[in-house]
Amino acid sequence: MQRKNLILDEAQLRRSVMRMAHEIIERNKGVDGVVLVGICRRGEPLAHMLREAIERVEGTRLPVGTLDITFYRDDLTPAARDPRLNRTDVPFSIEDQTVILVDDVLYTGRTARAAMDALMDIGRARRIQLAVLIDRGHRELPIRADFVGKNIPTSHAEFVRVNMPNIDGETNVWLYRRQDEELEG
Repeated sequence: MQRKNLILDEAQLRRSVMRMAHEIIERNKGVDGVVLVGICRRGEPLAHMLREAIERVEGTRLPVGTLDITFYRDDLTPAARDPRLNRTDVPFSIEDQTVILVDDVLYTGRTARAAMDALMDIGRARRIQLAVLIDRGHRELPIRADFVGKNIPTSHAEFVRVNMPNIDGETNVWLYRRQDEELEG
């Protein structure tokens, strides 16, 4: 049995995305030469949300791509040896661009590392920045996000679920915890 706590409702999630959009604009002194690339699966809709938020502020519609990192991962479990493949679709050049990789949750850093490897196979970006909605800690690699919606300290017995409307039918973030008796058994 699992317990769950709502971390961000839809309004809070959208405010976090808007704040991240402002930080992206400020850090990059505008959005000239900036492109967004969402990591499959939930990074893609977040990248589109960021694009909409940036467009509201700057009046510029940024290009958005999608990156499948399945074959770049180094942490597939035996149960995931038959991985679900998505699609990579980056219909623009990343040469000499600032690429903002977008993902839902930053945990060990292995997804971000795989995404950078996949991106390098596409082209040579001027700069790569990482934007994540949730940073839950527990890094195994020296990777940090440049833009974070919310930091949520977690234990290894917990997991964060980001729900996106086009995938899950709702927009929110939940923290799940296994019950104590399950942890002992």
